[in-house]
Parts: sequence; C-alpha cells; structure tokens
Amino acid sequence: MQREPTSVLRNVFGFDQFRGQQAEIVDCVISGSDALVVMPTGAGKSLCYQLPSLCRHGVGVVVSPLIALMADQVTALNQLGVKAAYLNSTLDSYEQNSVLNDLVAGQLSLLYIAPERLLQQATLDTLTQAEIALFAIDEAHCVSSWGHDFRPDYLGLSKIGELFAGIPRIALTATADARTRADIQTNLALTQPRCFVDSFDRPNIHYQVATKSNPRQQLSAFLDSRRDQAGIVYCLSRKSVDATAEYLTTQGYNALPYHAGLDTHVRANHQTRFLREEAVIMVATIAFGMGIDKPDVRFVAHLDLPKSLEAYYQETGRAGRDGLPSQAWMIYGLQDVVRLSQMLGESAATEEHKRLEQEKLNALLGWCEVTSCRRAALVNHFDDQLAGRCSGCDVCDQPPDTWDGTVAAQKFLSCVVRTGQRFGAGHVIDVLRGAEKERIYQLGHEALPTYGIGRDTSELQWRSVVRQLIAQGFLYADAERYGALRLLPRCRPLLQGETQLSLRKEIAQPTKSSANRSRPSAPVELNSEDTQTYERLRQLRKQLAQEQGVPPYVIFHDAALREMAELRPFTEQELLGINGIGQAKLEKYGARFLAELRASPQAALD
Repeated sequence: MQREPTSVLRNVFGFDQFRGQQAEIVDCVISGSDALVVMPTGAGKSLCYQLPSLCRHGVGVVVSPLIALMADQVTALNQLGVKAAYLNSTLDSYEQNSVLNDLVAGQLSLLYIAPERLLQQATLDTLTQAEIALFAIDEAHCVSSWGHDFRPDYLGLSKIGELFAGIPRIALTATADARTRADIQTNLALTQPRCFVDSFDRPNIHYQVATKSNPRQQLSAFLDSRRDQAGIVYCLSRKSVDATAEYLTTQGYNALPYHAGLDTHVRANHQTRFLREEAVIMVATIAFGMGIDKPDVRFVAHLDLPKSLEAYYQETGRAGRDGLPSQAWMIYGLQDVVRLSQMLGESAATEEHKRLEQEKLNALLGWCEVTSCRRAALVNHFDDQLAGRCSGCDVCDQPPDTWDGTVAAQKFLSCVVRTGQRFGAGHVIDVLRGAEKERIYQLGHEALPTYGIGRDTSELQWRSVVRQLIAQGFLYADAERYGALRLLPRCRPLLQGETQLSLRKEIAQPTKSSANRSRPSAPVELNSEDTQTYERLRQLRKQLAQEQGVPPYVIFHDAALREMAELRPFTEQELLGINGIGQAKLEKYGARFLAELRASPQAALD
C-alpha cells in the first residue's frame, strides 16, 4: 500500500504544506506519469522526486552528474531517517558492492548515481533485479545541445524508457528555455510528460551590477558589512582566483581558493570547510558550486562576466537556498567581453555552437545595461513574467542615467526590416553607418533609405543599442539562422512613434554605502532576547554537527532556528510545528533543543 503524500511531507520532511506546483508534480509522478519540471534553485525540486520515491513501491533512482550533490543529499536524507545511498567513483569496491546488495535486497528508498555509471551494462543488469519506484533525471538541461551545460553522456538516458517501460521518469532542471525543454522531452524520450514550469523569479535575491573600475576596492566595499556571512566569489581564471583569495585573507576574511589546478585533496578540504564552517568565502572558478546544497550562502559575487544569462542564473542561484535574503553582485568590463570572445574563438566547438554562445554573451551584456527593472528582464529571458513589484535590484533602488534612444532605436529597427530581417548586428550597423564594404554593394544595400542614417553614432554605441533592444524584448537574435535579427511584436508601437525608449547612458558606480545597502539579513527583525536565543541554538547546532561530522545545515536550517527563537516551542508537539522538523529529527534532536529553549532567560519569564 502506498504512503499518503501529505503524511510523508509532515512526518518525514517536517512541512505542513507543499509549495507552488509541488503537490501537482508529486501526484503526477506517484500516479505513474512522466514529468518535466523546471523550477528555480531553492524552490524545492528535490522534494518532487524524493517524496514520490517514499510513496511508491521500490527505490527511486536519481541520475545526477554532481558527486558533491549526491553526498550532500544522501547525508540530509539519512538525517531524516530515509535509507539513501549513492554509487560513484568515491566509493571503493567493497562499498560499491554493499550499496548494490542493499539495492537488490530492497533496503534502499533512494539511490543516487551518475549517468555514465547508470549506463554501464552491469549497472543496468543489477537494476533489473530491483524494484524501481521511479527514475529522476536531475540537471536535465545537460541533455540539450542548446543548454548551457551540454553533456553527451545524458543522451544515452533515453534507454531507461525502453528497458524499464512503465516506470515513471521525472526530468528536472533550474534553467531551460522553450527550445531546451523541447530537447529534454525528445532526447530523453519521455512518454507524454506533463510539463511544469515554475516562476524563474528568486524574490529573496537582490541583484546588483556595476562597471568594473577598481575590482579589489569594489569587492571590499561590497564585503565590508558581510564579514559574518558565507559566500562565493567567482573569477574567470585560476590566477585571479588565487590572487583574490590571498587578498581577502590579508583583509581578515576566511577566504579559500577553489579551481581545477589545485591538488585534489586541497580542493576537497576547502569544499568541506566551506560546507561545515561558518562565514567562509569560497573564491572559485565556475568549477565550484554545482551540486552544493549549502542553504545559507548569503551572497554570490562575480568579478568577471559569466558566459551567459543561463550560467549567471545558475551560479547566483547558489545563494539563498533557504529563502532568506541574499545578494547577487557583479562587476564587468569590456576586457571581460574580449577574453570571453577570445576563449570562444579558440575553442574546438563547431561554428554553430560558437554563434550560439556569442548570442548568449550578447544577451547577458544587454541585461547588464538595462534601464528598467533588472529582475523583470532576467525572468523575461526565460519566457516568464515578474509577478508583482520588484523586491530588490539596483536599477529599481537607484535608476541609472539614461538618454532618449527612441530615434536611434527606430533607425536600427527600420534597418533590420529594410535588410529583410536576414542579417546579424554587424551588417545592420555597417548599413546604418554607411560603410563602404563589398558585401553591402553586392546586396544593393547602399541604395536602402536607411543606408548611412546612423553615421553620427559610433559602432560601439550602436552595439550597446542592439544589446539593449535584445534585452528589452524588441529584437530577437536567432541563433539557428546565424544570429539574424528579427523584430518582435513589441516593436510596433515604438516604430509607429506611440512610445518612447530610454537607454542606459552609463552604469553608476556604487559608493561604499550604496554597495552595502540591501534588504535586512533576516525576514523578520528578532528582538534582543530572541537574538540571544538564536545564537545559543546556533552554537548547539554547531556542537551537534561537529560530533557527527556533518554540515550544520543538515541538522536544521537557519530559518528553523529563527522560528524556534521567535515562537519558543515548549513541547515536542509544538516543536513539530516548526518548518523542517519531522519525526526523525524530533527523535534525534528534539530533547536537546527543547532543553536549550527552556533554559533561556526569556523562557523563565514566560
């Protein structure tokens, strides 16, 4: 007999109700249907396959390319009293055989495994001997060549549907546009999947972008009020990672470097310290962070441009997984664009892939220059709309200087139309500026009414106009047609003079005070007594984590401790009412935390 979902949600995971579309997704998978889930980091994707695995008969097999995530989630599930294990290269042969024996014997509720390991014939043969509840394919965007992290191993996962017919599959990712979603459904051969696309908005993250002038000074200004917080600083090169980590250490921060050039044991040690210690700053290349389930990362800072908005969204999503206010801060400069373009040009990728990556970089640059709400532009990139008012971005906090770009935009859009919506930005700009190039004469574009009407504007400024028109949804750069620009419906009122367009003139440099101005570090202000209790609960959590050799957050999240400090539960039943506390954690930790709460000075007064 299957277990009832809401009972499992309360007793195992410690929550009284589902969030967003979780209930629909869980019901879909439990009923045996395939599903495609696009849900931002921190919105509860893991629950969408973990809970059905506990409700259906058999073991839930979770396919993930991220070894760190496997260990993290298995540790957290074991804390909840769930029998979970992983199978990857970190285990020796004895440990691997033990996991496989437990699998066949029906002793596991969840098994995490890498795609290349799953597709080995020996693994597939073993799985046929076990009762499978479902297959969950995490980071499903990896199956799409249009995605930001394509991995060929994922293409073989279509075999699952053939070999294990009738067993539901759920594909999950935090970032996937319409084209990537179509690729996921096709390449994984999902059977009439229901598609669930949650909002891409992360309302607890405040976004801030500035042009690069003095990177170290700017980073110091940003970090000055965050000395007691854990965070990630991303750099493009290993050299920059090492230099930045060394600089932050001299400034009194607990900063650690992380990149592929470090010794394997050093990287592992730094990652463990980041997970288990508090107020650690990891300075890293993008090699760090995938699969890190640390919920209390309070900021993600970029000292260089990432490669795309998809990558930026994925990387900044590592902040604030617990739902508490967090920061996404980035500085960029033209040198970043040059370096990324050079890296792209020197890569062994196909010309088609290079064109796609260049368009993604252009979209990111356009987003950096927006003059309207930055948060709205970010979710619009993923075909989503911002619900309600912006809850925090630098543009809404302090609108940038702008200029009336209406006429310039009309000139450019008109030129796109006159040239047949068949060319990329470079050719359109050449026509506008009256360039004397052979290709223009071959196409007869020197005879167009728009030829030369933009001579008074520099090529650099025109490219800024293009990026902003793309970012604001007036233009679309079609990567499948070699970056050809085409007009979107929103253009009509602009071309007809019914609306005006403001374009960013320059990005204001943040002062130290404005760099530190953000939303409060907690959703509610605790009074002095509650703050003292909260700190004592944190110390107890730290002690318990050290005793067990696990990260503090797998015991309780910060949000749960804050709720305890504020509500002061006195009995076990009241403690069960705290979000994130289920039956297993109550049995493990309830007595210790209740004793600490009862010993607080405020409890004596109550």
